[in-house]
Amino acid sequence: MARPNPPLYRHFPSKRDLFAALYQQVAEQLLVRTRFNPADTLVEQLREGLDAHVEYFAENRNTVLTANRVLAGDRLVQTINAGELDALRERLLSVLTPADESTREAVSGVLKSRLVFVQVLCVDWLIKETCTRAELRDVCIGAVLGAIRPLLDEGPAPDWPLEMTSPKRNAKERSGR
Repeated sequence: MARPNPPLYRHFPSKRDLFAALYQQVAEQLLVRTRFNPADTLVEQLREGLDAHVEYFAENRNTVLTANRVLAGDRLVQTINAGELDALRERLLSVLTPADESTREAVSGVLKSRLVFVQVLCVDWLIKETCTRAELRDVCIGAVLGAIRPLLDEGPAPDWPLEMTSPKRNAKERSGR
């Protein structure tokens, strides 16, 4: 005897489509949670955005791993991921002041590559937590800042890495190493 389809599946042709619709909602919610305040520094904005994302990733490990490993090759999931990364990139670009359009395009490309790096690093961290959340966040911030610094006339965060919160780094500073 055939089982009737649950009511939710009537609206979606497949489980993949249902997952994609839910994942799209999650991506939109994360963007709302990571609203950047133009008055904040770039480091503060990166910190806030990464904290929100890492917190969500840790709370929803299976969903994130499914989207970024199991369905990573799926065009719809790739489109959702790319859309979120593009929105984050535009927000970060809005607080930077590249000298001209050519520099803006260069910074934009570098930001996109660093955001993909951050995404991959966070997914790897979900699989095997090799560092603390604060260390993960600081590595990601350092990767973004280090990549865009050479393109800007003025450093985006001149006090970085002094702002880092890593316990290991702070212990090294206290011991004089």
